[in-house]
Formats: sequence, structure tokens, C-alpha cells
Amino acid sequence: MGLFKKKLKQEHKVMLQAERAAGALLPEYHRATPECPHPERWHMYDSMTAEAEVLEFLRTLVTTLKPELIVETGSFLGVSTLWMAEGMKANGFGKIVSCEFDPVVFAKAQEKIAASGLAEFIELRNESSLEMQVKGTIDILFSDSDMPIREAEVKRYLPQIRPTGLILMHDASSHLKTVRDAAFSLEAEGLVSCIFLPTPRGLVLAQKREGRR
Repeated sequence: MGLFKKKLKQEHKVMLQAERAAGALLPEYHRATPECPHPERWHMYDSMTAEAEVLEFLRTLVTTLKPELIVETGSFLGVSTLWMAEGMKANGFGKIVSCEFDPVVFAKAQEKIAASGLAEFIELRNESSLEMQVKGTIDILFSDSDMPIREAEVKRYLPQIRPTGLILMHDASSHLKTVRDAAFSLEAEGLVSCIFLPTPRGLVLAQKREGRR
């Protein structure tokens, strides 16, 4: 019977691993890259959620920039969503609209958010980032969904992003390449200006060029 056992999706496998870890902080698993030769100096909760230090950075960005609206793609288990929501709680205002396409993962994220005491700051949706409709001006876009669609995501939401707002693209290391290339492509088109932070999995910070003074 084992030969015919349905193979678990990667997201579901990591979700089960995260449940077994029960919130324990683990050494970062990512391989060394030229820009980040010592990934072991970072930490993670699981292999799909942003590195723990990146989560701290996200929360600090929220308390620094005081955004009213954040759009996050690829909620996974809602960990990064909650870290940003903590920043909004400290600010006393704001909303995060976050989407997760996988219904099983979405249900787990819903549970986590409902139990967090931060649900008032979060609108979690079970839909595609390329179909999601968001009203209002976006102050921060955190692109963390399926890597092949990141460029399309940024282009989709770019008209709604405030000129002084931030675009963040996770998984932009030279090893993962797909998102890094997407960021270079957006920059080459003259749509954004990028900074590549040398974290283990890579993090791009960008701003749209249109509307800057």
C-alpha cells in the first residue's frame, strides 16, 4: 500500500514539520551564497517562513513607517503576518490583507491568527494573489508567494503602491535566482529601484520610480 500513498505537497510537509517543532527556533537551513557565506548565523521557525531576523525586521519596518495598509502574498502559516500585525498593534492602527492559495494551509493560518489576539489587524483570504482585489493605497507590499509569479504580483499591485511605500520580495538569494532575476527585470524596466539585502534566503527592498520627487 505504501507504493500508492499520496505524496504530500511540500507546503503540507513543511506545515507538519512546523507543528512538530512547536515554535522552536532552529538554525537557518539555507546553503551559503557569495552574498551570505554564513547562513548559520541566522535562525528560522520553518523552511518556508521568513528567517527569524527578517521577521524582526518586518515588525520594525511597520513601527518605523506606520503603514495603514500592507498587502502580503503567500501567508503560509501566518507567522510573518502576525509579526507585522504586532507592529500595527504597537502603532495602534493599520490593516494587513494577506492571501494564501492552498486551502489546507489557509485553514491552519486562520486558526493561528484567531488565537493570536491580533485578528483585528488582519484580513486573511483564501485566493490567488493575481486575482485578489484590494481597495486603497498600499504602503507596504510583501511578496512571499510562489516564486515564479512574484514579478507578475509586483506589476499587478504597483499602481496602488504609494510612491514613498516599500516593496519587499523574499527568497531573492543568488541561489534561488528566480525572484532575484524578477527584481532585476523590474529594475531594468524602470519600474522600481532595488536594494538586495544579503540574508540567507535573500530579501529585496524596492520603491517604485513613478511619482518620486
